[in-house]
Amino acid sequence: MSEVVSGDMAPDFEVATDGGGTLRLSDLRGKKVVLYFYPKDDTPGCTKEAIAFSALQSEFDAADALVVGISPDGTTKHDKFKAKHALTVTLGADTDTAVAEAYGVWVEKSMYGRKYMGVERATFLIDATGKIAETWRKVKVPGHAEAVLEAVRANG
Repeated sequence: MSEVVSGDMAPDFEVATDGGGTLRLSDLRGKKVVLYFYPKDDTPGCTKEAIAFSALQSEFDAADALVVGISPDGTTKHDKFKAKHALTVTLGADTDTAVAEAYGVWVEKSMYGRKYMGVERATFLIDATGKIAETWRKVKVPGHAEAVLEAVRANG
């Protein structure tokens, strides 16, 4: 598993999305994409992050950027999560963790001394040509969506 860094071409993928759709990264060329990985729907940090990105949706739209949240949860959970919190971001279902692995965010974690595999909270800004413009790893949620929006604006 290699780590994706700024300047790399973003690994292409296709995932099922909330609302019964599908999303293929290569179909979004010409648009900026904010790809944020989060561990699980409807947990405190993940909910705050999704609400923060949703609150800035119109500003991301104005900057011609699509915000996509990716987690190992399935589309049924995504639909419930979106409805419960009135989320506006697109949520992708990475149920086999292939996308998380391709981006180097499927990692060994530890809680209460127990080791397990899980998603490291991380965000990637992909420019209109499909290259990684900026990366954020081990994201802390407060202020993160605003920082990403600033980077989107700075990347033309």
